[in-house]
Amino acid sequence: MKSKTKFFTFIFLLIFYFSNAQFVKKHGQLSVSGTQLVDKNNNPIVLRGMSFGWHSMWPRFYNEKAVAWLKKDFSCNVVRAAMGIELGQMSYMKEPQFSKEKIEAVIKGAIKSDIYVIIDWHSHNVNLKEAKEFFAEMSKKYAKYPNVIYEIFNEPDHETWPEIKAYAEEVIKVIRENDPNNIILIGSPHWDQDVNLPAADPIKGYSNLMYTMHFYAATHGKELREKTDEAIKSGLPIFVSESAGMEATGDGPLNYQAWQEYIDWMEERKLSWITWSVSDKDETCSILNKSAKSEGKWKKEDLKESGIKVREFLRRYNSQE
Repeated sequence: MKSKTKFFTFIFLLIFYFSNAQFVKKHGQLSVSGTQLVDKNNNPIVLRGMSFGWHSMWPRFYNEKAVAWLKKDFSCNVVRAAMGIELGQMSYMKEPQFSKEKIEAVIKGAIKSDIYVIIDWHSHNVNLKEAKEFFAEMSKKYAKYPNVIYEIFNEPDHETWPEIKAYAEEVIKVIRENDPNNIILIGSPHWDQDVNLPAADPIKGYSNLMYTMHFYAATHGKELREKTDEAIKSGLPIFVSESAGMEATGDGPLNYQAWQEYIDWMEERKLSWITWSVSDKDETCSILNKSAKSEGKWKKEDLKESGIKVREFLRRYNSQE
């Protein structure tokens, strides 16, 4: 029985390797057609992968080998580098150089592994000056790589849509001066829940913009899916840049049924989705135990329940591409 399991695992990895070994080379420059993310041949594409935890608290996982392992073992075709702006001793506001080095290690790892990468400005507040400076530098440096996606505001909390829109327009302008093509992700009010607000008043004058929706399946129910469906129907392109199967606190038990309902919903609509997070905090949403090595090669005992489940999801759905 053991040898049969090993054989099937080997066959799966072989299939995945040959179909995804050169993922960006195959799909190339992404763009938005209507509400759908499409590849260089204008075919619909779904990105599925993992978000690293805040770089300022789990910097040890921010390296090329961890990215390579997420591609190889989790079947990720995208990773998200979550640069903590205010939180932690090594935040961008306190240690900008260290922060950029960590983020760029993941960017370079993704380019090397030939998968997509989201450069995530992981903040709940408007920091316009700093965001413009950072994205000017990143877009200048990485514009030529179709791997790159910019997420310019992780989760606005109490900001209104007019405030977020004004901020986004400033940052988008800076990025587009250097990078006319790569996808830009824009946050929605109320922790990326109120997608109806940008749907009623979207940013105009730029192409290849998408708007983020975040869910935690044990907290957010059918109402959020219905609200998002309405936004899509009105023409808003949606990208689920953060999600998971537990409560919105990041803790509590996994709700497998609710999580699967969200996965089915996203798959039916060809929405890209990212799961939170590659970290080893003592909470449900951190997928790793303290035993996990910094550079990947994680064994089953290094993975928490959420890590085992998301690995299963990613392997299953990304093998169908």
